[in-house]
Amino acid sequence: MRRKKLFIKIMIHAFLVFWVMLTLYPILWVVKISFSPGKSLISTSLSLIPEQFTWANFHTVIFGRPFLNWFMNSAICAAGTTTLGVFLACTAAYAYSRFRFPGQREGMMSFLITQMFPGTLMIIPQFILISKLGLLNRLAGLIVIYSTTAIPFCIWILKGYFDTIPVDLEESALIDGASRNQAFWYVILPLARPAIAITALFSFMTAWNEYILAATFMESELKYTLPVGLRMMVGEFASDWGLFAAASLLVSIPVVALFMSLQKYLVSGLTAGAVKG
Repeated sequence: MRRKKLFIKIMIHAFLVFWVMLTLYPILWVVKISFSPGKSLISTSLSLIPEQFTWANFHTVIFGRPFLNWFMNSAICAAGTTTLGVFLACTAAYAYSRFRFPGQREGMMSFLITQMFPGTLMIIPQFILISKLGLLNRLAGLIVIYSTTAIPFCIWILKGYFDTIPVDLEESALIDGASRNQAFWYVILPLARPAIAITALFSFMTAWNEYILAATFMESELKYTLPVGLRMMVGEFASDWGLFAAASLLVSIPVVALFMSLQKYLVSGLTAGAVKG
């Protein structure tokens, strides 16, 4: 019986290891290409170790192209979208959670309906609106568009989390002399950090990885964000795959760092409410 259980555990772990390696192999292949010289992907070897190790691709990406401009543009858009989106989503979600007013249910349903349509469907009206506001080829225009895309989803997440926070905590703060705004800032928001972390991560990734809107609204090369800049490395007749792989790794670093820094809040947000008492 022990041998049978041991054999089953070994088979299960071997199965899991196989699928983990199958999932990680493309990522490790990108790492190999980024440290390999040349532009070609043609190789008969399945080895993940570069035949010739070089940092030339990273040096060319950082110093030979306007990569730093693209990086700063993406950072500004992502930071602005996260700040604006989380702030507006927190205040709106709190209002929908704590107050009762006409059109409350219809407003929440309208947020849900907006998520049913593809984002490309709104490119033309968004382009006309941004053009009328004089925000074409400006990062402020992208921040406005990205925020309006992320806010409905963030409101739904935060509203559901605010509903789980007891109203008695706010009432206790009000009895102690706090105003409604103080109860919101010093009582509700600290308790909602897991949900805020999730919405912040979603808003950041929405702005950091978006390509279509940035390619449509940005006309100057120096105004491009990272996804649009990476697309320029893949041409019709020639492709700098080594540069593309190196730039892809550099682009993924901020997202991974943000995810790791918010991991404890994400885990607590997923497990919140699982234990009663």
